[in-house]
Amino acid sequence: MASEGQLDYESVLCIKPEVNVYRIPPRASNRAVRAADWKLDAPDWTGRMRVTARGKVAYVKLEDKVSGELFAQAPVEEYPGIAVETVSDSSRYFVLRIQDDNGRSAFIGIGFGDRGDSFDFNVALQDHFKWVKQEKEFTKQAQAPDSAPKLDLGFKEGQTITLNIGQSKKKDRSRPQSSGGLGFLPPPPGGKLAPPPSSRTTNLNTQPAAGGADTGCLLDLDSSNSNSVSPSNPTSTANNDLWGDFDSVTQK
Repeated sequence: MASEGQLDYESVLCIKPEVNVYRIPPRASNRAVRAADWKLDAPDWTGRMRVTARGKVAYVKLEDKVSGELFAQAPVEEYPGIAVETVSDSSRYFVLRIQDDNGRSAFIGIGFGDRGDSFDFNVALQDHFKWVKQEKEFTKQAQAPDSAPKLDLGFKEGQTITLNIGQSKKKDRSRPQSSGGLGFLPPPPGGKLAPPPSSRTTNLNTQPAAGGADTGCLLDLDSSNSNSVSPSNPTSTANNDLWGDFDSVTQK
């Protein structure tokens, strides 16, 4: 019952307010039809066109502009086809095969005054039969779902798979730890470190005596600063003698 209801339902594809109808001479050969052979300035009938669809068949209906009375209709089962044909010399004219209720048919010419109306008429028929073609393909797929090739995703005999989960190759980089919130750079290889700054005051002008221990070690120098005695500076002594002589002369 549902399929019968769908066949009885009629949808409107396109409506054009004005179309001209022409009587065309019978074809003498298989050559293309030319609209220039018709009496284009004197159409035989003028009315309204309504294109409908019921199921897979489209219907081109020619109706009276005022009363809507049906003048003629052309059932279209495929497009392009014998029911609707284009002419060779214009895009605004077509050859239409009309039929009555008794199955008798005749060929007439139709034409539009505006090129946009003929374009819409052409596109309406193309879209309808494009939908018909898609419906046929969907029906075939629904009736034979096993005919399409299936993708085999199963394991073959002896085939294995290896999964590496949670194995990271990141290298841990050691960072120097500092105490007291202060960071120090790591010592250079093969070198010696200077001692950390001390709270006590050191004599930076102390010079070791000649012939003393090796002065290359800063740690030994720091440890000997507290007990070392700086030698007399000859320059300062000479200055003291000069000032002494000056004082002695002044006293005289």
